[in-house]
Amino acid sequence: MTGKTRQGRSHVVIIGGGFGGLACARELGNRDVDVTLIDRRNHNLFQPLLYQVATAALSPADIAEPIRRTLGRYRNVKVLLGEVHGVDAASRTVSFDGGRWISYDYLVIATGSEYNYFGHEDWRPLAPGLKTIHEARLLRQRLLLAFEKAERSTDREEQKALLTSVVIGGGPTGVEMAGAISELGQAVLKQDFRQIDASLFRVLLVEAGPKLLAAFPETLTDYAKNTLENMGVQIRLGASVSQISPNAVQIGEKSVRAGCIVWAAGIRPSPAAQWLGLETVARGRIPVDMHLSVVDCPDVYALGDTSQFLDEHGKPVPALAQVAKQQGRYLGRSLLKRMAGEAEVKPFRFHNRGNTAVIGRHAAVFDFGRWQMKGRLAWFLWAVVHVLLLVNFEKRILVSLQWMWRYLTHNIGARLIDENTRNIPATTDIQETLR
Repeated sequence: MTGKTRQGRSHVVIIGGGFGGLACARELGNRDVDVTLIDRRNHNLFQPLLYQVATAALSPADIAEPIRRTLGRYRNVKVLLGEVHGVDAASRTVSFDGGRWISYDYLVIATGSEYNYFGHEDWRPLAPGLKTIHEARLLRQRLLLAFEKAERSTDREEQKALLTSVVIGGGPTGVEMAGAISELGQAVLKQDFRQIDASLFRVLLVEAGPKLLAAFPETLTDYAKNTLENMGVQIRLGASVSQISPNAVQIGEKSVRAGCIVWAAGIRPSPAAQWLGLETVARGRIPVDMHLSVVDCPDVYALGDTSQFLDEHGKPVPALAQVAKQQGRYLGRSLLKRMAGEAEVKPFRFHNRGNTAVIGRHAAVFDFGRWQMKGRLAWFLWAVVHVLLLVNFEKRILVSLQWMWRYLTHNIGARLIDENTRNIPATTDIQETLR
């Protein structure tokens, strides 16, 4: 493959079809430039709502869309399904899928992040995170199967274990998942099951640090903790997990049996830095300058979770969807200016739209920096923001209507169990389980 796909036109290669990569591709769409976007998945995914897929509130199709459909109206954008294995900055080529390669004039790395198991990769199939549809479906499967097994059990201790869910990590994802599991259990156990003692149902939220939502102000973290406890969630602060087995978690010196274990304890960037042979910062992030350019790599740019960008105060911007989206838009416009020969391009500046986490029905927190919001109004604003961040108008309408219906009826979504994976053990690899 060649770098110039048409006579005299530059070729931009974008690795990753998440918030940042799609935003950049859209800015370059239908312009005098050729664009190739490479992703190992054929769909873009709104990860902030994956916890609702895992707790049967939404279906995967509500928050995902094929990348080809998203970018289909841009005739100068080509999409390739493949997994990148390396980048040669000297020859300006990207290698992927068994020896295939593509050359570029400008390279944009927007490969996101994955969950960090801190050296315990054997825990990954036992305690899935919430980064892919596969993981969300697997967690939903385990939650619903645990309820079904508890229904047919005559042993009280076994029922208690099956009706226990452990969420590891007290950040936004952990808080949201703990609240959603609590609401799911309380909504369906008394209504739909006949043999289960609903008082045995419990959700444990385990955080190694001294407080939940560490990046939020104290008033909001206290509100989140109190709200979760009022919902019945048991919170263990300053507690570390030392071992995970198929049906139990070692928390400190105590082993807790559980029907479902969820990992939300931290993320790490993709291995993109290794492709370039770069020294990384902040546990593997690629350092970039004020224009999102990778240091010492001409015409290579990185954005989103995989990069380390310092704001005007010298602080790294957070790993949020809004950051990646703003960086993608900026970089697309910046590249067009560079191709047009403009010498001066303004540096990227992050405009904070607020950091948020939902706790449960009528309960959320919003941190805007100088001021904060919590409670019902924050919950409503959270819903509006997340709907607007969805990829297109159709998804916004679908999700809005489903949320409205479930709000009015208190009804939970389709709680479907795939009979083909019903008896697969928890130690089976996630990808194999859902293949």
